[in-house]
Amino acid sequence: MHISRTGRGVAASAAATAALVAAALATTSQAGVTAAAPAAVPHTKAVPAIAGHTLVHGVSSPLPIAQCQTKWHINCYDPLQYRTAYNLNPLYRKGITGKGRTIVIVDSFGSPTVQHDLDVYSKQFGLPSTKVKVVKWGHVPAFDPKNSDMTGWAGETTLDVEMAHAVAPGAKIVLVETAVSETEGTTGLPEMMSAEKHLIDQGVGDVITQSFGATENTFPGFSRGDFSSIKNLRYAFQAANRKNVTVLASSGDGGATDLEADGKTYYKKRVNSWPSSDPLVTSIGGTQLHLNDKGDRVKPDSVYNDYGAGGGGQSHVFTRPAFQNGVKNIVGARRGTPDISMAAAVNGGAWVYSSYDPTATGWDVSGGTSEASPLFSGIVALADQAAGHRLGNINKALYELSSRHTGRTGIVDVNDGTNNSYKDVTGYKAVNGYDMATGVGTVDATRFVPALAAAGHHS
Repeated sequence: MHISRTGRGVAASAAATAALVAAALATTSQAGVTAAAPAAVPHTKAVPAIAGHTLVHGVSSPLPIAQCQTKWHINCYDPLQYRTAYNLNPLYRKGITGKGRTIVIVDSFGSPTVQHDLDVYSKQFGLPSTKVKVVKWGHVPAFDPKNSDMTGWAGETTLDVEMAHAVAPGAKIVLVETAVSETEGTTGLPEMMSAEKHLIDQGVGDVITQSFGATENTFPGFSRGDFSSIKNLRYAFQAANRKNVTVLASSGDGGATDLEADGKTYYKKRVNSWPSSDPLVTSIGGTQLHLNDKGDRVKPDSVYNDYGAGGGGQSHVFTRPAFQNGVKNIVGARRGTPDISMAAAVNGGAWVYSSYDPTATGWDVSGGTSEASPLFSGIVALADQAAGHRLGNINKALYELSSRHTGRTGIVDVNDGTNNSYKDVTGYKAVNGYDMATGVGTVDATRFVPALAAAGHHS
């Protein structure tokens, strides 16, 4: 079983796409656009997706949308445009910034420059910076910028921290760096789960965001119908549920399919990934934003489906949880993902600043559902502040709000008919109401944050 870092974007160049699939992991970029394929295969040396040394040399400053279109044929957005798109500014004016709340981000290896990079990012866009508290879990090895597995995770770490901060600038950020990249059920995931449980037990963190996933079918015992290897890892989420900590996970970047154990080949059938498929987790899918320079929508959101596609479908491990009974005609007898979605398309990706690789310091554009999950962690932090307490597991509240159809709940349906079909595996269409392309949809934060705060039943 291997685990992919869902979403540290997928190259914004058609030429790179074929190479991407073949690579175990890369954090290379072409002209400032991040390309990263799934995380390293067990016991294999990771290799860059793009051969040679034409690796990313980050651009010196973020460019306007028109220049991104001219250079790379994609739209690229900054956090100020996201704030307009998700209607966050009225909340900030009322002092709802995530103040007093803590977002926990979990990544292997981390990044040695994460604080500096967040400071540069914040200054560029006029955001207040915040101190990232780093917790090293286990003997985290010294950072090696020549190790593509480490730089891949450093890129993911940077994306996670900057996206969470963009939405909840007043929230504290705790970054947990684990010592082992997720590669096997025996190395990687247990470290992540033990780190999460430790922080939950210590009372650290109101919301945890996880930008990683492993295809359910690759866990030991799956083919025999023995799901104990997954179920034995759920203890952190069970602890979170008891302590009212919200847990999020990226739904994946393989549409209705995902990667086999080799980390390169996609299943030719519909599969799902854990931890996104866990009913104790809120699964965050991906959309494509269509914005102008001011951040206003020029058309409604679509399903993320360009250099990857938003993960979604039925779990083969978990049966339908009670909170999805209202959508049983769509999910059937199984747990369906995602629950809700945020920006993830590369064409419409986010500007990110990093300097962990001295040969590629500067600004890149990233996408993937591991952009979407930290963005939504910021939304949860805002709602926790508005409520005055942790909201804990929000899944029941999400589906209740979605079923009201009033327009006042701030849930915005994504229903433009686009889909998450990927790698010749037919996916699901974005239609009216819940679907397994984008879940209940996306958010208008000014309405959604107070509605979620009011719907949260925990104190």
